[in-house]
Amino acid sequence: MDFELNEQQTAIRDAARAFAREKLAPGARDRDRNEAFPAKELGEMASLGLMGVNVPEAFGGAEAGAVAYSLAMTEIAAGDASASVTMGVTNMCAELICRAGSEEQKRKYVTRLTSGEYTAGAFALSEPQAGSDPAGMATFAEKKGDRWVLNGAKQWITSGDVAGVMVVWARTSKAPGAKGISCFLVEGGTKGLVVGKAEDKMGLRASHTVPLTFEDCEIPAENLMGVEGDGFKWAMIALDGGRIGIGSQALGIGRAALEASIAYAKERQAFGKPIADFQGISFKLADMKTELDAARLLTLRAAWLKEHGRPFTREASMAKLFASEAVNRVVAQAVQIHGGYGYVDEFPVERHLRDARVTTIYEGTSEIQRVVIAREILR
Repeated sequence: MDFELNEQQTAIRDAARAFAREKLAPGARDRDRNEAFPAKELGEMASLGLMGVNVPEAFGGAEAGAVAYSLAMTEIAAGDASASVTMGVTNMCAELICRAGSEEQKRKYVTRLTSGEYTAGAFALSEPQAGSDPAGMATFAEKKGDRWVLNGAKQWITSGDVAGVMVVWARTSKAPGAKGISCFLVEGGTKGLVVGKAEDKMGLRASHTVPLTFEDCEIPAENLMGVEGDGFKWAMIALDGGRIGIGSQALGIGRAALEASIAYAKERQAFGKPIADFQGISFKLADMKTELDAARLLTLRAAWLKEHGRPFTREASMAKLFASEAVNRVVAQAVQIHGGYGYVDEFPVERHLRDARVTTIYEGTSEIQRVVIAREILR
């Protein structure tokens, strides 16, 4: 096996790392405290090609592949996990439009996402009563002449208040379960699209998460993406790729917590010597590093399979499951190493702990990942 990165992957990673350290990390604490959306920083990320890492150059992307995307997500998350959420969802939307959309839809929307003309994209699948079971959605779209009219509600929509375009799923027939679900493109600010109050979240506080309501929301007929009734398939395909993104995000958060812990353990004195000299601390650091490296290999394997056009559903779920649960163990140990200082926001590890918690929940809970993995290995 070849673990060496190619020139393009290295360049993308290094650019993301430099930006994260120089532009994101210094202001992450204040943005978190003030729930300040990093619009300026996201625009600069777009200029670096980070809003379309795996998107064709014809539509403004870097066309660098899924491995480069994973590497970039890890670096951005290490600097500011909130910014990485917006980056991840925007990339996911752009990729899905490239795969399922018409040429006109690609030209109209993808280039605006990758260039930063649109601050973000949004992915509107979950509903108040349909999270882990998206096939249970109730939002309905009715065809009326040359328009589709949407009615219903969505929940937990990242960047739903700032998105230039959002991918929205709705039923177009009364067929049960996943049948009859279609996929639409809805522009931000469309009449009948009501954006609710941003959630007061535990972590990722500089990333806005909002409910959406569709009240006779009319969109052009050509904003149907793909074939009517095929929407559920596209949602599952997008989520497979999204899980690589969350695994990568978890890695970034974990690495930032580990680096902070190493620095603190070398500096903090107890009983006349640095606490890093005590096995009770050094063994924690060893375990943290080992778990993160294992998660990294699982995540990059899934990204490599995706990049080479091979099946990766199982591997993406394994990466997301392990990385998200590993990072929660890592950040808990980081707080423990910092002692009382780990419990106050003067030190970054308390933010890392709050940011990491949701990685076992969104893009499919850990329980859902186990369902996917078990289903795949029992076939």
